[in-house]
Amino acid sequence: MCTAITYNTKDHYFGRNFDLEYSYKETVTITPRNYLFRFRNGKEIQNHYAFIGMSYVFQDYPLYYDAINEKGLGMAGLNFPTNADYKEEQGGKDNIASFEFIPWILSQCATLQEVKNLLHNLNITKTSFNEQLPASPLHWIISDKEHSITVECVKEGLKVYDNSVGVLTNNPTFDIQMFQLNNYMNLSIEPPINNFSKKLNFDTYSRGMGALGLPGDLSSASRFVKATFTKMNSLSGDSEIESVSQFFHILGSVEQQRGCVHMGEDKYEITIYSSCCNLDKGIYYYKTYDNSQIIGIDMMKEDLNGEQLLQYDLVKEQTLAMQN
Repeated sequence: MCTAITYNTKDHYFGRNFDLEYSYKETVTITPRNYLFRFRNGKEIQNHYAFIGMSYVFQDYPLYYDAINEKGLGMAGLNFPTNADYKEEQGGKDNIASFEFIPWILSQCATLQEVKNLLHNLNITKTSFNEQLPASPLHWIISDKEHSITVECVKEGLKVYDNSVGVLTNNPTFDIQMFQLNNYMNLSIEPPINNFSKKLNFDTYSRGMGALGLPGDLSSASRFVKATFTKMNSLSGDSEIESVSQFFHILGSVEQQRGCVHMGEDKYEITIYSSCCNLDKGIYYYKTYDNSQIIGIDMMKEDLNGEQLLQYDLVKEQTLAMQN
C-alpha cells in the first residue's frame, strides 16, 4: 500500500511512500521533451513537457509510479484493489490504458484546470502492458502548486474529487476516506480539555494527549487519518533543506517497517522508497528502505530537448558518518 502527500512552504512539494513486498528495478527517470509516446489508442505525442519521476523502464517505455513535469504538475498512482474498475474501449473517447495515464496527463497539462479538461473525455481501459505486466488496480492524486484532485475509475464510472487535504492512501474510496475524518475532529495538538464530566478531575500525565485516538496502525484508512493530521499541523522553515526534511518526516509518520505487515511465506510489506518533489524547481528527492540519506536529482540540469530516456539507478546502500 502507499501514501501520497503535498506540502507547501515557500515552494510547493509533492511525493509519496511506495509500500510493497517486492520491487522491480525502479530508476529515477527523466522523459525529455522529444521522447516519442505511442499510446495504445493509436495516438502519438512528441514535443511535450519533460518530466521526472520513479519508474520501471521496460522495453524503453517508462512505467511511472509517480512523477512531476517541468510546469509544476505532479501525479502519483496508488494501489486501489477491489475498487478499481477499468473499462472496455469506447467510441468517441480518449481510451487510455492505466499504465499510460501518468504520461498522458503530464506530457500535455501544466495546471489542474487543463487536467480536468482532458478528464472530460477520458476512458481508462483495462489494457495490460503485456502478459507479464497486467493492469494494476490504481487510483491517482494529481496536484499543481495550489490544489489537488483524486481520480478513481470505479464500477459507476470515472470519479474526480477535489482533494482539499492533499493526501491519498488506498482503500476505501476517497469520498469515504474524507467522510471518516469527521470521526477525529476532537483531536488536537493542544493539551486535552476535560469534556468527560465536571464531577471528575483528570491528570494530563503526558504530552501529546490531545491527539489520543489518532490511529497508529498501518491500514490504509488509518494512514490517511494520521498523514492528514500530521501534514495539516506540520510546521517548518521555508528553506529547501527545512522543507524537504519536514516532508520526509511527515511521510515517516506512516512508513512501514519490515516485519509488521506479513504478506505470507517470508514476504513483508515495507516502504521501498519515499519521494519528495519540488514542483517549482523540478527536483526529485528520494530515499530507500536501506538508505535513509536523501538523494536529489535536478531535472533542469539535464538536456530536456533530447529523445532518449535518462535513468538514474537508486542508491540503496546506507552510509554511516562517524564522528570519532
